[in-house]
Amino acid sequence: MAVTDAGKTSPIEAAPLPAPPAEAPLKRFLSDFADSRLALGAALLLAAIMIVAFLAPVIAPQDPYDLATVSVLDARLPPGTENFAGYTHWLGTDGAGRDLLSAILYGLRISISVGLASGVIALFVGMAVGLVAAYVGGRTEGLIMRVVDLQLSFPAVLVALILLAILGKGIDKIVIALVVAQWAYYARTVRASALVERRREYVEAAQSLGLSHARIIFRHILPNCLAPLIVVGTVQTAHAIALEATLSFLGVGLPQTEPSLGLLIANGFEYMISGKYWISVFPGLALLLTIVSINMVGDQLRDVLNPRLQK
Repeated sequence: MAVTDAGKTSPIEAAPLPAPPAEAPLKRFLSDFADSRLALGAALLLAAIMIVAFLAPVIAPQDPYDLATVSVLDARLPPGTENFAGYTHWLGTDGAGRDLLSAILYGLRISISVGLASGVIALFVGMAVGLVAAYVGGRTEGLIMRVVDLQLSFPAVLVALILLAILGKGIDKIVIALVVAQWAYYARTVRASALVERRREYVEAAQSLGLSHARIIFRHILPNCLAPLIVVGTVQTAHAIALEATLSFLGVGLPQTEPSLGLLIANGFEYMISGKYWISVFPGLALLLTIVSINMVGDQLRDVLNPRLQK
């Protein structure tokens, strides 16, 4: 502490230094996420895949399901071959003469849309069920968790197969099947996190103040359960895309008029023996890159949002 000649403390020199400004949460999150170059590259790849998928009607060289532009004479052309009209098929054509690059773009659009739609709906359903189970407790929690355990005891693909056998084919049908097959994962995750928050002092203080149950659940407990929910949602979205591709490959998912990557792989599977590998390999690579990039983004989100895993 500085002292003046008169023996008094200088107000200018004695004033404490201002604290450095706190780093914005979003800026800190992006900085932590960018620490992994591999995860950052996966995020950029995923963003590029989603952009080209949803812009497929604009950037695709051909509408692969417009019969006026598809010719059977162009069937099974190797990559880089020109068709009879002089157009170059950079990834070749499939057994119906459709441009494979265009078909993959349209297939990505359908697969990502189905995965996102089913993931979001399953997240909200599982989140509501898990919050109710953790907050109410008692017999209600026991009954809900027995249903969740029963759901998780069956493979997701088996549950989806049974439902699609009852509902039939279609985008709405497969979204319903995927929601039923996935909601239990979200319910168990939210319930585990909400149980920890349920016993904290701030929840007891909110209850003593007479706040409504809905306010306590959605304003106090839920925000502290979002971190694990985001990570699980990312991984389950990739799982939903893979599951939809599996169901379509088996012929019980989407009809031929609504293309997906699973259908494209299935359509070229019979030509693999004859050496026409590109019909199945290129859609398979597109599916692989999409799922791997989503999983890598989810792994990095887990590391960033979990303080115990941060260096």
